[in-house]
Amino acid sequence: MSTPAKVPAGEAAVLVAVLMTAVFAFQLNASMLSPALATMETELNATAAQIGLTQTAFFTAAALFSLFLPRWADLIGRRRVLVGMMAVMLVGCVLAALAPNVTVLFIARVIQGVAGPTVPMALIMLRVQVPEEGQYALLMAIITSVNGGIAGVDALAGGWLASHLGFRSIFWVMAAFAAAGTIAVRLRTRESTAIETPPMDWAGVLPAVIALAALLTAFNEAGKLAAANWFLVAVLVIVGAAGAVVFWNVEKKVAHPLVPVHYLRQRRTWALLTTTLLTMTGVFAVMNGLIPNLGQDANVGAGMDADSVSWVTLTPYAIAGLVFGPVAGALAAKFGYRLILQVGLVGTVAGLFLGVWVVGVTAPWTLLLVSVFVGVTYAGISNIMLNGLGIVLSPADNPGYLPGMNAAAFNLGAGLSFAVLFAVLTALSETGADGTTAATAAGYSGGILTGAVILVAALLTSFLIPRPESLTDNAAAAELD
Repeated sequence: MSTPAKVPAGEAAVLVAVLMTAVFAFQLNASMLSPALATMETELNATAAQIGLTQTAFFTAAALFSLFLPRWADLIGRRRVLVGMMAVMLVGCVLAALAPNVTVLFIARVIQGVAGPTVPMALIMLRVQVPEEGQYALLMAIITSVNGGIAGVDALAGGWLASHLGFRSIFWVMAAFAAAGTIAVRLRTRESTAIETPPMDWAGVLPAVIALAALLTAFNEAGKLAAANWFLVAVLVIVGAAGAVVFWNVEKKVAHPLVPVHYLRQRRTWALLTTTLLTMTGVFAVMNGLIPNLGQDANVGAGMDADSVSWVTLTPYAIAGLVFGPVAGALAAKFGYRLILQVGLVGTVAGLFLGVWVVGVTAPWTLLLVSVFVGVTYAGISNIMLNGLGIVLSPADNPGYLPGMNAAAFNLGAGLSFAVLFAVLTALSETGADGTTAATAAGYSGGILTGAVILVAALLTSFLIPRPESLTDNAAAAELD
């Protein structure tokens, strides 16, 4: 056996820049519109619910395409599929910029969602071209560190563009990045496929997509809490479960399954997916909902306006993750992905307990403290290690299935997080004589503590994830043969 050589620094820098261009292009679609939603309502003469539905459509489509496009790329060519994803996203951006009404915008956002698996695709392509473990871990962390937001600059730029040039200008900027990503990936990356390239298992894709779509829609509906249609939620959960059962049975029978059943039974699959799901459920709604809401709450919080609270919560959180990500990558190369993940999870649990303390002493500086702390431990460590494990644990003959399913687990966890943690917030809040609900300190504390308990479960589950170096059929092992 021989250790793979490092890629020359110049070549590696170009590759990372190209893949980062693609990741930037997708990330802008995910985060740049957040401050422009009110402007979109006005300019399209739509309701907040209609605009919110277009956002849900984008994230749902992104999750669904993430489930199977990485595997399809294994079979027909990763560069070809990523270039296609960028090109389709470009079409969606242009259509959104020209949208005469909210219906066309909805369709455009679904089209943009085709690029959902951009990050796992970029990491798989990076793995192929950078086989040396230490170098890959560092470069993987650099690319993944922008996955949660480009240091908050994307959202700030979106707000400025919406205020001065209208929301359509944001989509034209997205289109420009999508075009750059399409060209860069096509010209400066190498084509690759899996070791074996059998026909695509479209029979397995269908029930898997139905199951995930039903569960995502159920969690989105449950997140409305008192306004939710709980009968619809129950029906969707049943449909999701039925889809999962059908998928399992299809995979046992087809000649070339999307995910062989023996991989589904292995700890590398179910332990990683469970850890990702629990981690996202525990932390996502805390940092993207409870903490910002606490900052704006005039009764039990700091009473800040929306712009100000973003500067002390969301932006520092994203910056901390962006800055610390490469450090986490270097540590993973030395000490292992799983250990660094566990360090991040322990730190994130501590960060949520810090958040409980902040509920009692809410001020801009305490909100900033918890945002930076969890930005380092979750966005800068845990999130990156979970993404990295999806790549390095994958078997060499089917490297796309685990990153795709892991992306689905991230999305499911995000939806479940808002449903569960905000349900706790509501349950512990006060209902006035007029029927309105006012959040209480106990509600915020309860929601954050619930997140911490779920994160402890994620930490315990992480011990079941096998160490990549213990496997004999993953990409790293194949490189050493």
